[in-house]
Amino acid sequence: MSRPMRILGHRGASADAPENTLEAFKLAMEQGADGVELDVMRCGSGELVVCHDEWLDRLAHRHWEVARTPWWKLAKADVGTPLGFAPARMPTLEQVFDALPRRAVMNVELKCDAFDDRGLSVAVAELVEARGLADRVFLSSFNPLCLVRVARSHPALRRGLLLDPDRSLSRQLFGWAPVTAKTSIHPWSGHCTQARVARWHHAGLEVAAWTVDEPDAARRLRAMGVDWLITNRPGAMKKALAV
Repeated sequence: MSRPMRILGHRGASADAPENTLEAFKLAMEQGADGVELDVMRCGSGELVVCHDEWLDRLAHRHWEVARTPWWKLAKADVGTPLGFAPARMPTLEQVFDALPRRAVMNVELKCDAFDDRGLSVAVAELVEARGLADRVFLSSFNPLCLVRVARSHPALRRGLLLDPDRSLSRQLFGWAPVTAKTSIHPWSGHCTQARVARWHHAGLEVAAWTVDEPDAARRLRAMGVDWLITNRPGAMKKALAV
């Protein structure tokens, strides 16, 4: 019998609403998702903003670097229209925490490729703990140093290593995962096999596979025992997995 698999909206219901916005997160929950996956970084004035791209050319048709742009300015950017949706605004992490229902699980990805994360990881961990959300949030990152910082400052928080398909899988799994992945491992869906999922479970880790929008692929991953399906189309995947 296959394990139950829960659904996270990738940047919200991003196939149907502008990614990483309150509209997308709320829609994901309305579509039956168990929670959402989102990206967080620090902006130029230090706020924790929910955004995937370092520069806003794609999202807002503005050549603004998030890390160097103050929040008052970012808050005015329209990140909906350039993606083909109604106008929408970028939220802060606090606004997302305020907006989502208590049942929502949140996978917060720490977005930072640099050695120095400008305090991002610890600031997010502090906010999660201060808001009493440790039972609903797990932190993930492609940057293992971010997770090391969380492990040192807030060891009780749930952490998951994102596996980069463009880097050595063995180095990530045998080098970084043992010291960074406290509760979960986050592979690209194409790297999931029955044997790997079984090994990850044996190590006490849940498996969160990304990014899956095809029903057949979702059903295959469920049969392998994958715990979390990260998808742009939570409503459609919910229906597909109900069959």
